[in-house]
Amino acid sequence: MTHFKHLLAATDLSAPARHAANRAAMVAKETAATLDLIHVASMTPLEKLKRLVTDIPVGLEQRVIDDAREEMRELAALLLKHHGISSGVHITSGPMLEELSSHADGLGADLVVLGARGASFMRHVLLGSTAERMLSRASRPMLVVKQAAHERYRILLVPVDFSSSSLRAVRNARAIAPDAEIVLLHAFDVPFEGQLRHAGVDEEIIRHYRISARQEAQQKLWSLCDEAGLPHETTRMLVLHGDPLQQIIEQEQEQDCDLIVMGKHGESILEEWLLGSVTRHVLTESQCDVLLSV
Repeated sequence: MTHFKHLLAATDLSAPARHAANRAAMVAKETAATLDLIHVASMTPLEKLKRLVTDIPVGLEQRVIDDAREEMRELAALLLKHHGISSGVHITSGPMLEELSSHADGLGADLVVLGARGASFMRHVLLGSTAERMLSRASRPMLVVKQAAHERYRILLVPVDFSSSSLRAVRNARAIAPDAEIVLLHAFDVPFEGQLRHAGVDEEIIRHYRISARQEAQQKLWSLCDEAGLPHETTRMLVLHGDPLQQIIEQEQEQDCDLIVMGKHGESILEEWLLGSVTRHVLTESQCDVLLSV
């Protein structure tokens, strides 16, 4: 069984980004993991100021670092007070994603926790290609926190495509919330259904193909459930016909889920690109937190 032993939570010290630190502390407490906090200070505003003003106070850059360190210590103290979790504090500067990846490697973190709002991760996902490269090459799971952490995760939605990443996603779901209910979702379509209909194939035959595809998917879900060791009494299995993205977003609401756990690799280069596209859309369109499994 997969276990998360060391969490690294990134924060830009904005109020929304503190949700990620709080969630990380809750997960660390539930899973008995250690926790480190990291803040990557942006020196871009200071560099712009230097181009405009020649008389810059000596030590201003160090003052920025010192102020951030003090805020991080206060955040760590709050996490200790509210969650009983002691956390290491790390302050650095430079390119955010490169620094985050470097510290995660250095600390041996097996889960990185990031806020979805503020001036940090999601801005880079939406506006830059660096984060997309990080997602595609990520060597550890990443939890993107969107909501304030009021309680432990209760219901997890795990979309699966039966590729090799599906089992890892299920195991990561169990690792992050051992006592949560898991909803396994597979969205399917009949291969070349549109072409079959355009070629005049009888609708009854297409319906038969759809029934066969659903039955095959249901059997695979049962096998995946057994292979992952999921208890049947706390696992729901859904096989739905239609677009994966639409079904994921709809079932997030229908099943009242508070976390979506997704793999990011398909069975082929084409499927990896398609699933990557679905993953990016889920990151931006879902309401709940998202755990990206690798």
